[in-house]
Amino acid sequence: MISWPAPFLPAVEPADPALGRLRLFDTGSGSMQEIGAGRDGGPVRMYVCGITPYDATHLGHAATYVTFDLVGRVLRDQGDQVSYCQNVTDIDDPLLERAAAIGMDWRDLAAAETALFREDMTALQVIPPDAYVGAVESIPSVVAVVAELVARGAAYRVPVTDGTAEYEGAADVYLDLSVAPPFGEVCHAERAWMLDVFAARGGDPDRAEKRDPLDPLLWRAARRGEPSWDGGPLGPGRPGWHVECTCIVHDVLGDGIDLQGGGSDLVFPHHEMCALTSAVVTGSRPFARAYVHQGMVGLDGAKMSKSKGNLMLVSRLRADGVDPMAIRLMLLRRHYRTDWDYSAQLLDDAERELATIRAALSVNTAVPAWPTVTELRERLRDDLDGAGALDAVARWCAQTLDEGGFDPAAPGVMARTLDALLGLRI
Repeated sequence: MISWPAPFLPAVEPADPALGRLRLFDTGSGSMQEIGAGRDGGPVRMYVCGITPYDATHLGHAATYVTFDLVGRVLRDQGDQVSYCQNVTDIDDPLLERAAAIGMDWRDLAAAETALFREDMTALQVIPPDAYVGAVESIPSVVAVVAELVARGAAYRVPVTDGTAEYEGAADVYLDLSVAPPFGEVCHAERAWMLDVFAARGGDPDRAEKRDPLDPLLWRAARRGEPSWDGGPLGPGRPGWHVECTCIVHDVLGDGIDLQGGGSDLVFPHHEMCALTSAVVTGSRPFARAYVHQGMVGLDGAKMSKSKGNLMLVSRLRADGVDPMAIRLMLLRRHYRTDWDYSAQLLDDAERELATIRAALSVNTAVPAWPTVTELRERLRDDLDGAGALDAVARWCAQTLDEGGFDPAAPGVMARTLDALLGLRI
């Protein structure tokens, strides 16, 4: 699958080697973890769960991908190589349901919304993943993995008996959690909570034929009126949600990654099930050295989501003439782990702050930039403290505009730093 154009990254003088490395909060361990220096000295392998393209990019999506773009920028600034993969769930129930509701072919809807997502990411100066992989592309890998799990007795078939099957003998395939390691690598939650959340986030705990209500779907047998693919020994069908990401990670990044990211609503079941499926397939743990999660973005006190229809779309803001750099600056001002509510006031504040930065970068001479650059780096490496980094920039701007300066190189140094580290192309 095609991603989007990569923005130019200007060179910035390397940081002092004594400066601390990036530390992020790991949901799995519940503690801060140093990120960098990939396994065996290779690149840092990062996987971030992508969109299901049945509607346009809202600010919750944008916050997630700006956050992990920031992670990649900080890693590169501290001298690490980054191998970044992101998926697109371009076949799933919500996509099919939305396409049917608006009378559109599901493939056309997925293509249109993925294209709009690319445009939004380009406008927001998000560095594209090295591998951008659709669920449909991953189907051969899913079939091979699920067939192996069935052969090993780690997965089982549940016949489709509700009259919707496309062919005789159709059966869905589920992972048998009794052969998997215990839950807890990611979510550390009680079973009662898991059952409630599983039902709300795409699971089917009430299906009586399952061995355990929490067993995740690996392969959905073909139903009448739904697209399906050759599943070999599994029969025609399509992938379950969680195994899709497991297979893409293994195909692209290998067995075990350094960071898995996404919204906090993916902690369970999605990231927990990805980790468990991987453990059953490979026999090794952990799936990721760190699990990093973006907080939820709300509107009028409720989580912003497609299902609720309370969306503030990036494309709509852009169409209204909002500078994408103001949108990005607004997102950088919110700490990634904190839930927050969008308001027009926040965007107005970001536009004013952007105007001030532009004014300070437009002078011929300014106060020296390097102390601010060092402070900015320190703040970003401390759990992505974007607000603290921007506060340092604001102080430099105020001093430059209020008192003037003598350094003709400072505005250029600051502009390149804002571009390379914060993704703010001023």
